[in-house]
Amino acid sequence: MNEMTLEDLKRLKKYAGYTNAMIAEKSGVPLSTVQKVFSGNTESPRYGTLKALYHAFSDGQAANDPDIDGSMVGEENRYYAPGSTAATEYILSKDGRTGKTLDDYMALPEGTRIELIDGVFYDMAGPTVIHQRIACMIDYAFERFINENGGSCIPSIAPTDVRLDCDDKTMVQPDVLVVCDRSKVTKQRIEGAPDLVVEVLSTSHWYNDMILKMGKYRNAGVREYWIVVPEQQAVLVYHFEKTPEAAQYSFADQVPVGIWDGKCKVDFKKILENIQFLL
Repeated sequence: MNEMTLEDLKRLKKYAGYTNAMIAEKSGVPLSTVQKVFSGNTESPRYGTLKALYHAFSDGQAANDPDIDGSMVGEENRYYAPGSTAATEYILSKDGRTGKTLDDYMALPEGTRIELIDGVFYDMAGPTVIHQRIACMIDYAFERFINENGGSCIPSIAPTDVRLDCDDKTMVQPDVLVVCDRSKVTKQRIEGAPDLVVEVLSTSHWYNDMILKMGKYRNAGVREYWIVVPEQQAVLVYHFEKTPEAAQYSFADQVPVGIWDGKCKVDFKKILENIQFLL
């Protein structure tokens, strides 16, 4: 996990809508400890405790994380990929999903939804209709701006492979991306960091998008990162080159695109009108 902070943890709790009891149950950390951490009574939680709490938002991945004290995680929290084929279940098992490379990723069965991050396979849940509508409308706004204003930038929507660190340990598929250096674009994938990445959160991947992948994007050189939270009708925008803090918007706002100096704005009110019947 990259650059964990207690503030990140509180943000996860806020947007996931979890209670202290839910976090205790999912993480295996005693409820009394969870309450002390979030109340501020424990100012400096142990690293293992903090990491286990983060993993409460990752559908049980804590059980297979070697940096977490195994006594804190119950058997019921162990990782499992619902709906996977037998081959994919093996790939994602405790002994089968770590120590992976780009060659392992390219050898996956066709249609397997997996990301490779620092040599570890992470399952990707199938997107909901709401998730896809939001991603498509954001991509459309980017496409329209580029078509009307020209320039070298190229937007793309998942599943587009991004070899983020240009090594053999990480391959991600952002929901929406914009890359302005065309030398990074090949027929197979994007080689290197996009300029802008948008992730639409699903309830089973809070940890990945808000902590794990955010740290990877920042360190790889992504300039701007949007996290869209449909359940809270919220948009968090990180301008990594300027500040570590997120600008917060709602689905009533027009969200400006920083890489284009705010000349492009995504109207989330229109997006909300489009998906309202599904909420």
